[in-house]
Amino acid sequence: MAISHYLKIIARGAQGARPLPREHACDLFGQVLDGSASDLEVGAFCIAMRVKGETPEEMAGFLDAIHARLTPLPASTRTLVVLPSYNGARKLPVLTPLLALLLAREGLPVLVHGTATEDSRIFIQNVLAALDVPALSAIKTIAPGRVAFAPTALLLPGLARLLAVRRTLGVRNSAHSLVKLMNPLAPVGGRALVVGSYTHREYAESMAATFALTGADALLLRGTEGEPVADARRMPQMDGFVAGAVTRLEEAQGGPLASLPELSASTDLDGTAALTRAMLDGHLPVPDPIARQVEHILRLVLQIESARPAP
Repeated sequence: MAISHYLKIIARGAQGARPLPREHACDLFGQVLDGSASDLEVGAFCIAMRVKGETPEEMAGFLDAIHARLTPLPASTRTLVVLPSYNGARKLPVLTPLLALLLAREGLPVLVHGTATEDSRIFIQNVLAALDVPALSAIKTIAPGRVAFAPTALLLPGLARLLAVRRTLGVRNSAHSLVKLMNPLAPVGGRALVVGSYTHREYAESMAATFALTGADALLLRGTEGEPVADARRMPQMDGFVAGAVTRLEEAQGGPLASLPELSASTDLDGTAALTRAMLDGHLPVPDPIARQVEHILRLVLQIESARPAP
């Protein structure tokens, strides 16, 4: 089935476009993921949604389509912490691997998923490989205390194809927000805490509304260059979601950014890996915002496991 009847609704410009109900959004996005829509239709969909903007109900429908098609990831005995890593690093070292390994040190299973969407940034897959965490080649259970990296194509090839449309169109599309919201354990109903991050205030509001609408367990913060790790230079606002109910965990720190000299020379792959090892080994202190983020994640995990004990 073509998606042209949906395009007639969403592609009438910022003033004339109308939102889709959740079930129609699910059908539309499912066809895009399945490859049923033509390249021209997919491009029209991406531009139409960028102009119109997604409603929380549409995002929930898109997530329904994703969760129905994800390769099932077996649940762990502990709550899986999910770190979507799609922005990479440009001006600062990408410290998402540090966050992942600190959480694993606390006994949690950690899944990092992502794919390179630009050629000019340092991406987490390469940093993790330098830290002896290779990418998965097949889906498997992630044990407590372990970090695994899953390329997006391993979880859902159609989603990876949609992310790659950015290289053709030159602009982001709905997939770039959805990957920061999706729950890889949704198909099996396992316990997972999604760490979502944003770069601009409007995304904070839309992501929070989507987490609430879908009853998600999540931590939401303004990450470092869009990565799901707190900025080492200044405490960001952090909000926790348990079954969709939100709690303010941390207020944003005001004032100028702190200067951290050890970060300035560590933006390349080798420097980032060396910096991460130095912090893990205690030769350099873990920045307070990241340490606090770890604490908040651990508390949220305890709340989730208290509300939903393992079977």
